[in-house]
Amino acid sequence: QVDRYLYHMRLSDDVLLDVMGRFQAEMVKGLGRDTNPTATVKMLPSFVRSLPDGSEKGDFLAVDVGGSQFRAHQVKVFDDGKQSSQLESKFYPTPKEVIQGNGAELFDYIADCLLDFMEAKNLKHKKLPLGFTFSFPCKQTKLEEGVLLAWTKHFKVRGVQDTDVVSSLRKALQKHKANVDVLALVNDTVGTMMTCGYDDQHCEVGVIIGTGTNACYMEEMRHIDLVEGDEGRMCINTEWGAFGDDGALDDLRTEFDRELDLGSLNPGKQLFEKMIGSLYLGELVRLILLKMTKEGLLFNGKVSTALLTKGKIEMKHVSAMEKYKEGLSNTKEILTELNLFPSEEDCVAVQHVCTIVSFRSANLCAATLAAILTRLRENKKLLRMRTTVGIDGGLYKTHPQYAKRLHKVVRRLVPTCDVRFLLSGSGSGKGAAMVTAVARRLAAQRQHIDATLAPFLLPLGTLREVKDKMRAELEYGLKRETQANATVKMLPTYVCGTPDGTEKGKFLALDLGGTNFRVLLVKIKSGRRRSVQIYNKIFAIPLEIMQGTGEELFDHIVQCIADFLEYMGIKGARLPLGFTFSFPCRQASIDKGTLVGWTKGFKATDCEGEDVVDMLREAIRRRNEFDLDIVAVVNDTVGTMMTCGYEDPNCEIGLIAGTGSNVCYMEDMKNIETVEGNEGKMCINTEWGAFGDNGCIDNIRTKYDKEVDEGSLNPGKQRYEKMTSGMYLGEIVRQILIDLTKQGLLFRGHISESLRKRGIFETKFLSQIESDRLALLQVRRILQQLGLDSTCDDSIIVKEVCGVVSRRAAQLCGAGLAAIVEKKRENRGVEHLQITVGVDGTLYKLHPHFSRVLRETVKELAPQCDVTFMLSEDGSGKGAALITAVAKRLHNVGQK
Repeated sequence: QVDRYLYHMRLSDDVLLDVMGRFQAEMVKGLGRDTNPTATVKMLPSFVRSLPDGSEKGDFLAVDVGGSQFRAHQVKVFDDGKQSSQLESKFYPTPKEVIQGNGAELFDYIADCLLDFMEAKNLKHKKLPLGFTFSFPCKQTKLEEGVLLAWTKHFKVRGVQDTDVVSSLRKALQKHKANVDVLALVNDTVGTMMTCGYDDQHCEVGVIIGTGTNACYMEEMRHIDLVEGDEGRMCINTEWGAFGDDGALDDLRTEFDRELDLGSLNPGKQLFEKMIGSLYLGELVRLILLKMTKEGLLFNGKVSTALLTKGKIEMKHVSAMEKYKEGLSNTKEILTELNLFPSEEDCVAVQHVCTIVSFRSANLCAATLAAILTRLRENKKLLRMRTTVGIDGGLYKTHPQYAKRLHKVVRRLVPTCDVRFLLSGSGSGKGAAMVTAVARRLAAQRQHIDATLAPFLLPLGTLREVKDKMRAELEYGLKRETQANATVKMLPTYVCGTPDGTEKGKFLALDLGGTNFRVLLVKIKSGRRRSVQIYNKIFAIPLEIMQGTGEELFDHIVQCIADFLEYMGIKGARLPLGFTFSFPCRQASIDKGTLVGWTKGFKATDCEGEDVVDMLREAIRRRNEFDLDIVAVVNDTVGTMMTCGYEDPNCEIGLIAGTGSNVCYMEDMKNIETVEGNEGKMCINTEWGAFGDNGCIDNIRTKYDKEVDEGSLNPGKQRYEKMTSGMYLGEIVRQILIDLTKQGLLFRGHISESLRKRGIFETKFLSQIESDRLALLQVRRILQQLGLDSTCDDSIIVKEVCGVVSRRAAQLCGAGLAAIVEKKRENRGVEHLQITVGVDGTLYKLHPHFSRVLRETVKELAPQCDVTFMLSEDGSGKGAALITAVAKRLHNVGQK
């Protein structure tokens, strides 16, 4: 009969999975900016962004408002490596006149109790940070601020709703002259998660199943539309008690649920809580027993006063009646006390009613908790997840069967989650203190991180200074009397023309400038159907060759050429060749280039001061297999400018932002004092990587730049390049990470073996880490590949470090480029310049933000120049072939 009567309270797994799906949909609705206003599950951001990491320490106070008693706590957190803490508490009654009076009385009472507690603990002379546990739905805009949305749990204090409860508490404390600093407002659910999170760092969910019920969990910031920013995580207080207030659970609510709701203080509100919270389960049992008795199914149809009295059956009675080990004795005793004189059959039936009511509560709670766990696992993109749920509340703790039932159903609903349930031994008060301790740690950490990264943040005025200094250095390099001592060498390239569309023929090109070496065959067609066809092969240059002898290096190059000619079947042809050689060369003509000095990790001996074209010819002669007509030696920057110049005649600047950093541009011959002649233009290879080698930008070099420079192959050289190019940015990041780890701000203060290795942090990792599409979880995976075991907080800091280093590189590059385009504008004598910059290099192409920041900086620093950036699709090898073609064309014109 009871089963027939309570059929609708028995929920199958299919129904529970359906509830789980409904709750997941409500969570999404609550997290969306547009959908939140109509969502019943409010998904309130708590501004708790981090779990305890074990480094917290100090003395904290906490106050806890929201249950049947008000509590004050002193929490000592020890930094002894054992993650130990000590909690001392005092309980104060919450009189009915206070919880149903006005706001001023409530906060005065809290302040009075806290002062009494501080007096008893001899704490009045200390200024201590305080965490405020306030277990009602609040809308927070920061950690230490919260506006009460609605009272729950029998509280009905006037004048508090829609006001900031922290500010009210502060006023009351000031009035009582309490020496306390309120640092954090937390919900009891968040407090529970933080308490358990201190003991188990896998804890990222908090659940309360007591007088009221609620859950919180750590959500990815990118999913929380209600809060600015998408880095890291934040604890979301779901306020799941209101689930179903919009009718989403009407099909599961029974006539008894509806009757209970109508008789409550807040009809139509907190409907889910009324189905599972201990405040209501006793009343639900009473309503069921009353109806069954009226229908003659219990107690011989005799309705006692107890059954007619609201609130007469409490949760403690339900719990006691479900102690099956004690048979029916508890049930009989409780019913007799309530003047219900039960038969044995009555006792069995009542016990059965209690079981079904409390089992439904555990089932529904399991379904919503399973929804949260599934969301966590999906956020982390894991097939299987291990996590811990911190849990508290009288129903969970005191009911003999509840915990076991809940665990069993959760594990059945989410078999892909290995869940540990951790009981919060010391309640949410310790958790409030932990939130406060974490907030204090993060504030101190933030201060240190900001101070470390401050030198990388370059204001506009500083960037203008860099632009002006670069402009002065360009002039020194062009003038005959200062060129010898200039750091920016402004090397003439003897490239005097850009393509005009009449170039044609087959050309070979070589491209040497990094760890890879390319050999290309370029076929150029002229006329109306002009086109460029490219065939190329990439060869690696091993480190031992890069840093061996010059002879070995050029023999290796010729071996690669031979392989390519063989591969293309053109070994016998004597083709004109353009040699892209991306290192500083002093040229006396287009086919002569004396190496000034190696950069980018090359150290081959007996090359500096030698003509690289001669060295290449010698190596070809030594091999004695083929002959080539070496027409031009060009820098990769010049090659890039020519490649883009073929598509856009307005392209007169070439920029490389990759392993190295450099610029070339077409300068008026009359300004180039180091070369005879005043007519026309010539391309100048600035070799701006050496900008600053004379100390002119020492004011913006950080200690990390100096460490990178000192550990490089060419200390004191190429200082600007070392701040702006891909070869060095990862190393700057590594140096900062080491420093932050030494300060205890990263990786729990542990410097891993891999972090000690120079060059381990490649620039490609910067590009990957800074990608907007990359979740922090993926950032953590990248760091794990590097042997760095990072937390979510570590990942945020690493991402921030990468961001400031690459942003500064782009800004400095932009300041240098602004000096060049301004010079071009003045050369032309125009008020407004339109010009194209041909660009190549992995940093510009692959980094998610570098190109944008570079463009923005140029626009800001050279507002009278309209600069178009054109990506060189085929690299500088095609440019070398075009230069060769242009040189051949100009040579033929000269001969004629």
